[in-house]
Amino acid sequence: MRPVAARTRGRSGEHSLVLDKRHAWRGGVPLRPYDFRAEAQTGLVTRHSLKVIPLGGLGAIGKNMMVLEYGDACLVLDAGLMFPDDDMLGIDLVLPDFSYIVENKKRVLGVILTHGHEDHVGALPYLLKEVDAPVYGTRLTLGLVNAKLGEHGLQGKVSLNEVSSAKPLSLGPFTIEFLDVTHSIPDGVGFGIHTPVGTIIHTGDFKLDQTPIDNRPTSMQKFAELGSKGVLLLMSDSTNADSPGFTSPERGVGRALEGIFALAPGRVIVASFASHIHRIQQVMDTCDKYGRSLAVIGRSMVKNVNIAQNLGASSRSWTPVTSTDGRWPSSAAAWSRTSTSPRTWAISRYPRGCSSSPTTST
Repeated sequence: MRPVAARTRGRSGEHSLVLDKRHAWRGGVPLRPYDFRAEAQTGLVTRHSLKVIPLGGLGAIGKNMMVLEYGDACLVLDAGLMFPDDDMLGIDLVLPDFSYIVENKKRVLGVILTHGHEDHVGALPYLLKEVDAPVYGTRLTLGLVNAKLGEHGLQGKVSLNEVSSAKPLSLGPFTIEFLDVTHSIPDGVGFGIHTPVGTIIHTGDFKLDQTPIDNRPTSMQKFAELGSKGVLLLMSDSTNADSPGFTSPERGVGRALEGIFALAPGRVIVASFASHIHRIQQVMDTCDKYGRSLAVIGRSMVKNVNIAQNLGASSRSWTPVTSTDGRWPSSAAAWSRTSTSPRTWAISRYPRGCSSSPTTST
């Protein structure tokens, strides 16, 4: 059964920014659709203005989607979804309102992706059913996207193009530099987007972790280099930015897991986002250290672990459970998918018994 998706326009989709060489800007009016035709008649928006159009992701967690428009060229940044609130009965997914992109689909140069989390790529299949545009992302991001496209019958029908921080990408009036950033999923990048009116920095989701699991820290030197040359606009991840203190390094989670695994007399059950590859790797490493077998529960979790493994983002060999009774050794560690929606938590199936045999490694 296909998930029920609702396309909504949140407040963030109705704020826009117009930039030109004078660094002038003009904000949209909250709770009112942004009418570019009317704005153009005032003379404030010209062909040589750069329009920054957020379609989601501002003031909320999810639906991350942005459009940069210069002249006849449009560049889409991410295409994420949001999981429904408790009062959104009958709705499985919430999509950004990308009708403006559909109306201007012949002008879309491509979609560039920061990383593979659902709130940044989950709406991509729905967009690509209506807009034929190439997609650009890092290796793991495209691996996750390709599997998602297969679920929607789009595999092999979309141009997927791998990018890296070693080589800029030129699309029409935009030249994009990809900036390595540390996040809870490998292969995350920010963007340094050079336009005719100036440079825009879009950080994507990041954390300042000096000891990341994949030994790929945020490229502070590259950010500083771009800053020294002058930046027209910084669009930065701001989740928890108003909270004092620092984010704990991810390796601290691994140390905490070791304490639990060492003392637990029986099974250990761990729940996480299916795309939290770094945490998955730490559970694998801890299982190896303490001689525990590992069972992975949930379709998304199994899929993402296999993709990460095939693309070299995670290391461990996997074999399916051969028994059909769903029983695991008393020393096993069960790894389950969770999400922002409790209705989809695989861990909620444990009290009732799993409906299918888990995938394990030993």
